[in-house]
Amino acid sequence: MATGTEIRTYFNGQWHDGDLAVMKAADHGSWLGTTVFDGARMVNGLTPDLDRHCARVNRSAEALMITPTVETEEMVAIVRDGLEAYAPDTAVYIRPMYWALDGDSLGIVPKPGATGFAISLEAIPMAPEGAATTLTRTQFHRPVLADAVVNAKAGCLYPNNARMLAEARRKGFGNALVADALGNVAETATANVFMARDGVVFTPVANGTFLAGITRARHIANLRADGVEVTETVLGFDDFHAADEVFLSGNMMKVTPVTAFEDTSYQIGPLTRRARALYWDWAASQQ
Repeated sequence: MATGTEIRTYFNGQWHDGDLAVMKAADHGSWLGTTVFDGARMVNGLTPDLDRHCARVNRSAEALMITPTVETEEMVAIVRDGLEAYAPDTAVYIRPMYWALDGDSLGIVPKPGATGFAISLEAIPMAPEGAATTLTRTQFHRPVLADAVVNAKAGCLYPNNARMLAEARRKGFGNALVADALGNVAETATANVFMARDGVVFTPVANGTFLAGITRARHIANLRADGVEVTETVLGFDDFHAADEVFLSGNMMKVTPVTAFEDTSYQIGPLTRRARALYWDWAASQQ
């Protein structure tokens, strides 16, 4: 599924130009969905939190009983080698991934040590600074760990995200604000969510029903270091209707302002802009 251009693929120990075929029909991941991935970014030559994304794909693999085979430091080095082929001003999406190759005697449980590994690099531009989205509610919700592998960035979780997005788009909105099993706001269909009211930033507390993202954690740390009060707490839909501003946090675009939640409108506010500025200031300071 190529969404970008200038694709490069790391597979079987070397980099290849183009979108290489890496899975076989009988691979466990092909027919039982045992796939995990992570997403990092190169923007203006910066690769913020690349090591954390590489470490998380290994944790995600373990959550799906897939044996990770590449240490974090080695994975970072492979990615940096692959990025050398791109101009520094090219925005690149970095996607390391694992999948199980073989199963047990019933074919269900992944066999330890039998693992596929690849990295896909794609040139995907960052959204313009003024780009924003809108939110609506959805009939679908986030599962709990007893129902799904919510402690992993797993491919098998994304059909539920797709149902949320498709419903939101049918209703004329860009994304869905999603509840957990108790009816509290968890995140959106594609990203973690923040809201601000009276100068305080709030985000749903990580309760095990959604992946509390690396970029989410970075925003929290940056804002707090800048003197902004950030509270992780239980939030309902009414809290978002009462918010002064709302923004999304994800690796793909880092900060996405929200201009409406159903019939509630927002301005792209100062704390949203501050979160973006702080993020890129921090990223530049790490080079």
